[in-house]
Amino acid sequence: MKNVMIASVVASLTATASFAGGIAEPVMTVAPAAPVAVAAPVVVTNDWSGFYAGAQVGFGQLETEFGDDSADSDEDLTAYGVQAGYLYDLGKFVVGAEAAYAQLDVDGLDDKADVLRAGVIAGYDAGRFLPYLTAGYANVDANAAGEDDGYYYGAGVDYAVTSKVRVGVEYLEHKFDNFDDSGNDLTAKTTSLKVSYVF
Repeated sequence: MKNVMIASVVASLTATASFAGGIAEPVMTVAPAAPVAVAAPVVVTNDWSGFYAGAQVGFGQLETEFGDDSADSDEDLTAYGVQAGYLYDLGKFVVGAEAAYAQLDVDGLDDKADVLRAGVIAGYDAGRFLPYLTAGYANVDANAAGEDDGYYYGAGVDYAVTSKVRVGVEYLEHKFDNFDDSGNDLTAKTTSLKVSYVF
């Protein structure tokens, strides 16, 4: 009887040990890391629509082609004046109109020449930059040398420093064929720095 009790206790302990050893150890699960927020790319936009006015200063050359087969003449000049206009932003493209007055101080001429311009602008909206083409009507009054109508064309680029202030550079060629019926053709080439305020 004693042996039976001992055998029973041993069997019971063996079964308990086997049962305990059969329990799987707990598995540690690592929680997934929180997603990292990625900042969206910043798109610089600028609305070019509106009225503006400003001033300009530049330099260039006055080229004269004489109709009597005389040697052509090139004279350096400085230019300064004012401009005003309106632009309309269509999204990718910008259109508008501008009027300007410039005074040309030409080396070798006693009097300054006054130039009036009125034309159109067509450009590409590149955010803060506006590259553009321009063309239109021009009138020059060279005082004692005479007065004549002509045209101009050119290109430029503006930069929006703020929503109200713009700066830019512009190259223009002003053409006056047969100036004041003299038989001479005048071309005034100017490169100007511009600053404008938007209203």
